[in-house]
Amino acid sequence: MYDKITIKDIIKAGQDVYKFLKPTPLRHYQILSDMLETDVWLKHENHNPTCAFKVRGGIHLMSTLTEEQKSHGVYTASTGNHGQSIAFSAREFGVKANVFVPKGANPGKVESMRAFGANVEFYGDDFDQARAGALQAAQKNKGMFIGPTDDVLIKGVGTYGLEIMNDLPDVDVIIVPVGAGSGVCGTAIVAKSINPKIKIIGVQSTQAPAQQLSWKNSKLIEAENRTIAEGVATGVPFMNTQEIMWELVDDFVLVDDEEIISANKILIEITHNLIEEASAATFAAALKLKSALKGKKVVLVMSGGNISMKNLSSLFSGV
Repeated sequence: MYDKITIKDIIKAGQDVYKFLKPTPLRHYQILSDMLETDVWLKHENHNPTCAFKVRGGIHLMSTLTEEQKSHGVYTASTGNHGQSIAFSAREFGVKANVFVPKGANPGKVESMRAFGANVEFYGDDFDQARAGALQAAQKNKGMFIGPTDDVLIKGVGTYGLEIMNDLPDVDVIIVPVGAGSGVCGTAIVAKSINPKIKIIGVQSTQAPAQQLSWKNSKLIEAENRTIAEGVATGVPFMNTQEIMWELVDDFVLVDDEEIISANKILIEITHNLIEEASAATFAAALKLKSALKGKKVVLVMSGGNISMKNLSSLFSGV
């Protein structure tokens, strides 16, 4: 059993997280359940202050910084949700956050980061290039670089896994969108520690399959990264999250962007929630796995709700 990060670490992280956040809802949807012929629950991480799960990790991380680390500021890269997490959390702790985003990043997410007080720098054409820029700036300015999969972040985001298990202890399957992998790793550590029979399924876009290919082949594999789903747009895998996924993730599926778009429209119409594409990938995966999920209690993680106005408008154009 993977034990570098334990459920005890995640429970302890909750002492920091719940000073700033409240548990998010886990809601049952009968229409979705009827569509899948199973028992479907959505974990609404889109109800967090940044409308995404990553804020949990940001708060826990800031809680661990020394005064000297705080004084030099923090540097990170993001396509949006991770950056908002760091910006929000840094503001709460009086730390200067510098977030590097790729050119063409979601304007709403960029605006949100700036509203939380972060300095936002456009750098490169994708996440991986922005990450290189953030690392270089951190070294130059003696600041702290925060990667998207740092262990301290996994411990923080794992608290939503604790909430799932508290609210639905007899869950059979949890489907989680995978970008860098902190969410699926935190969830898997919690769920498998409580009940090893719970199946953890990761999902990524066919248009950005690096994490899925790496999991499937048990080695790091880079791949194209051209998905519409920002939250799962990773072209370069990370060893620390892959090591956890290799041991604890039971299945990892790919869904096409067109399937994600269709699923997103259904989720917004039925749940009356703003759901971003990465979240919708979990429902798209459930549709693909319908026969295998029949009759089970299934949790779909709604990792975030930060869909751009452009993409939201296109979903319902002509309706």
